[in-house]
Amino acid sequence: MNRPACHGRVGRGRNSIRTKLGYLTLLTIRAATLADADAIWSIVGPILRAGETYALPRDWSRSDALSYWLSPDHEVFVAEAQGLVIGTYFLQANQRGGGAHVANCGYMTAPDSVGRGVATAMCRHSLGHAAARGFRAMQFNCVVSTNERAVKLWRHLGFDIVGTIPQAFEHPVLGFVDTLVMHRTL
Repeated sequence: MNRPACHGRVGRGRNSIRTKLGYLTLLTIRAATLADADAIWSIVGPILRAGETYALPRDWSRSDALSYWLSPDHEVFVAEAQGLVIGTYFLQANQRGGGAHVANCGYMTAPDSVGRGVATAMCRHSLGHAAARGFRAMQFNCVVSTNERAVKLWRHLGFDIVGTIPQAFEHPVLGFVDTLVMHRTL
């Protein structure tokens, strides 16, 4: 789907997006293609290496990380501004069988675009797309509690914390921290 996901006026307005190219006023979210692999890796790689927000191996190779992110079970999207990929997300069923009506997503934003509305736009896009695909709810299984920006955003977008798993994530700086299960109906 190639449609505007975020609009605003030129300048430092609430809906503008700051990237390497300056403030932008249009963000497009579209289905990812294999041609996006390098751009996706440029986002996913540093986030995995930091090890602060995803329960995935920090030492994954490019091939391992892209095999996971671009898995056949994932419907993958990229957020693009003026031809530059600045975010990516995947959508999948949270479970199989009797749990396949609940969606699950993972989102990553390019470091120089964090705090500019990219994750908000991707989540809103994913909620609409999941509903259009017939999912009845969306659930995030492992939100690291110290990822305060994400927790605040997900709550703002209607997700509730439905569970806390004590010390389920080993943070590289903070040690063992809680993870949250977050859920909302569609």
